[in-house]
Amino acid sequence: MSEQLTLQIPEDLARRAQALAAATNRRLEDAVVDWINRAVSEPVVESLPDDQILLLCESSLEPSPQEELSQLLAMLREGGLGDADRQRLDQLMAAYRRGLVLKARALKEAVSRGLKPRLSDDAA
Repeated sequence: MSEQLTLQIPEDLARRAQALAAATNRRLEDAVVDWINRAVSEPVVESLPDDQILLLCESSLEPSPQEELSQLLAMLREGGLGDADRQRLDQLMAAYRRGLVLKARALKEAVSRGLKPRLSDDAA
């Protein structure tokens, strides 16, 4: 079941949403729903306990998706990606980016809580 919702959003956000939809060959509505879904499903890093923050700081891409990503990137360099492979590469890259953003947010929170030193403190 779905619910119809009408939103008024800033022009720059609308342009970014339209670019995302065009880049992924999807309807604007589908791209925006995906965007909202990701934002809602991501954990609020600032509310996590210290041990989970530290786990996120040490997280990395699992070996299996990493291998698949490497293979698809090699195929892309060689010019041999079909539509299904390109779509899978887009999915893996999006997951990788989300993981990096989540890790960066966790690192920032860990530093603000004093769980990790600032990078400039490590260099000294």
